[in-house]
Amino acid sequence: MSSWETKKMGRFTLRFRPFTLEMRHVFTVASFSRTTTPVVLTELEYDGIVGYGEASMPPYLGESQESVTKFLSQIDLSHFDSPFQTAEILTYIDQIAEKNTAAKAAVDIALHDLLGKIMNQPFYKIWGLNPDLIPPTSYTIGIDTEEMIRKKVEEAEQFKILKVKLGLDTDKMIIDTIRSVTDVPLCADVNQGWKNKEEALEMAHWLHERNVVFLEQPMPKEMIDENAWLTAQSPIPTIADEGCQRLVDVPKLQGVYTGINIKLMKCTGMREAKQMAELARSLDMKVMLGCMTETSCAISAAAQLAPLVDWADLDGALLIGNDIYDGMTVQEGKCILPDRPGIGILKK
Repeated sequence: MSSWETKKMGRFTLRFRPFTLEMRHVFTVASFSRTTTPVVLTELEYDGIVGYGEASMPPYLGESQESVTKFLSQIDLSHFDSPFQTAEILTYIDQIAEKNTAAKAAVDIALHDLLGKIMNQPFYKIWGLNPDLIPPTSYTIGIDTEEMIRKKVEEAEQFKILKVKLGLDTDKMIIDTIRSVTDVPLCADVNQGWKNKEEALEMAHWLHERNVVFLEQPMPKEMIDENAWLTAQSPIPTIADEGCQRLVDVPKLQGVYTGINIKLMKCTGMREAKQMAELARSLDMKVMLGCMTETSCAISAAAQLAPLVDWADLDGALLIGNDIYDGMTVQEGKCILPDRPGIGILKK
């Protein structure tokens, strides 16, 4: 296990180390398969109180353990007196370098955890949110063989909604296989896999008949006109994922998609994720809260926002076999937030 790198900066101390998440099953989507996910764990300490954070970097997003540790090494918080200078600290972090959104999220999450611990309150309470309003989380079924899909669906019996990865020529087989086992609602994540708007619309109608409740990123994000056309014609909502990264993207997507999928690793963390949810709501757009493959650290951080959204997809920690934190749990498909301060996690 990698050792912690430590940076002392005035009253702040930042620690970080690489860690590799191991998947319970091979995870396949339209464009790749993987069995592990690299992450970097962070700790932000102030006056003896420690907040936990995490950067998760699925390889297709362009960040790596090396790029994250390089970014974190550039941080200097010595000119800040207090973690309550949240806006100034996170604006400074964002300006260190472009992109690096997962690295920035690792600091944002640790800072929010630290603040919650100083105030001795869970962050959802600080934000005035009601955990009873959290929608049931979906559980993700990756692209696979009929036999493995049946096995995964049976393992996911407690979930009230399943998320299904599509985008290859096996789409109908996957849906039919799932429907041979269960009739729970499905959401379909195409990961930009469809390339033709007419065929996409045909599939939207076919999926609608099989109780699929929305389509996530049906076509490539660059196909703006085609996605807008599909959204106008589709019998089910369309959600931008790859097409929606940060707050500045949200207004441009009104009319192109029905809603957006917010992920902490795409948008630099909890602060901007909350701003995105509130902006999307003001534009009468649907809001989904998603995740990467993550430990219970980043999942529990995202879950603090979950009362604000229409759909939750917070199963990332359930897909791995070596989670090192206790945090948000899932009972009968529902996200249960721990009543602990900050993001509510403990080291195992």
